[in-house]
Amino acid sequence: MIPSASSSSWLSRAAARFSVIPAFLAIALVAGCETENGVKPPAPPPAAAVQPTGPVAQHPMVSEEEGFVRLGNMNPNHVPVRIGMLLPFNNGSAATRALAASMMKSAELAIFDAGNPDILLLTADEGSTPEASAEAARSLLAQGAEIIVGPLFAQATEAVGPVARDRGVPVISFSTDRHVAGNGVYLLSFLPEGEVHRVISYVASQGVSKFAALVPQNVYGDRVGDYFREDVKASGANVTDVEKYVPAIEDVSAPVHAVADTKPDAILIAQGGPLLRELASSLAGAGVNVEQVKLLGTGLWDDQATSKDPMLAGGLFAAPSPEADVGFEQKYHNVYGVSPPELASLAYDAVSLVALLSNGAPYKRFTAQALTDPNGFAGVDGIFRFRSDGTSERGLAVMAIEPGGGFRIVSPAPKTFQAQGS
Repeated sequence: MIPSASSSSWLSRAAARFSVIPAFLAIALVAGCETENGVKPPAPPPAAAVQPTGPVAQHPMVSEEEGFVRLGNMNPNHVPVRIGMLLPFNNGSAATRALAASMMKSAELAIFDAGNPDILLLTADEGSTPEASAEAARSLLAQGAEIIVGPLFAQATEAVGPVARDRGVPVISFSTDRHVAGNGVYLLSFLPEGEVHRVISYVASQGVSKFAALVPQNVYGDRVGDYFREDVKASGANVTDVEKYVPAIEDVSAPVHAVADTKPDAILIAQGGPLLRELASSLAGAGVNVEQVKLLGTGLWDDQATSKDPMLAGGLFAAPSPEADVGFEQKYHNVYGVSPPELASLAYDAVSLVALLSNGAPYKRFTAQALTDPNGFAGVDGIFRFRSDGTSERGLAVMAIEPGGGFRIVSPAPKTFQAQGS
């Protein structure tokens, strides 16, 4: 068992509860030769996929330095794989603190599963101001962090990026704001553009040609609206209308009627919770026949309460396959006695990815080429890969809401990024 350098909790009871299972594997696009455990080595990236280097680090981390953390029981001939974990451990919100603690536990679980005695976790609070976030990153780098996992929030990620880039250290952030991605910052999160693209592509392939959307009047709604227009156009279909509503205002009749008047064949509603159900009901009241007009959603629909609303029966949205993270949830529950929150799997995947790439030469193992392998990786919630701009692409399933409640997979999540038929 490998203890965290700055976390008092560890998996002291884990070994007796489950066996180590390699749960994070690189996906190969070619059959090739298999290793003894059946894992296929990733194919070399094609020449066209060479990634830009971006800004050159001014003070690159290239060798061991004084002050780098090393535990006494570590092999003195090995350079530890030091992972800096930046999470909002001391956030003012109790819910956020609880999420950070759960993500840290998931990271520890990933190290246990990796079985690599040279991996070391270094932790710091991501802070509530850009200055605090930058200082936390400097602290981790001073301890020898070769890669940073986190932060959770965009403001902190924006502050940490330049600090890490100065040392040539990549950042795997959990932010959903694509504006902070790139130049060594990679977003391992559920981005709305992937969800919109998947559901629009699928529905358009079924012959739907007229799309409309209802999006909230906020940053999320702006992003979804832009992706919606792009994806509908790319599919060869037409956008009849995109209407914005103010989430804080109860009366949504004006934008709902405006959308209904354009007679679309499908309507995307970028909303979850009670307001989603109100919008669906209002559409029916505006004359939209929900048995004929397909209602579409984003990942905000991935909620059991949503699945029980009869007004949304037959609606479609894109999300990870429901059974994808069952194994992770069971292992987490076996060790910690509780079920993990939804985002905890991201920390597990991030640290597992680091473990997968950790066999490379010290200070050269987490390169842009390695992180943006076009073959992608298989994580808890399905396959994913990083693009050269730092955003991520995920393999999502298309889910339908059943008339009697619950979800049904109508289009399975892909298991590879290989083009069909290649």
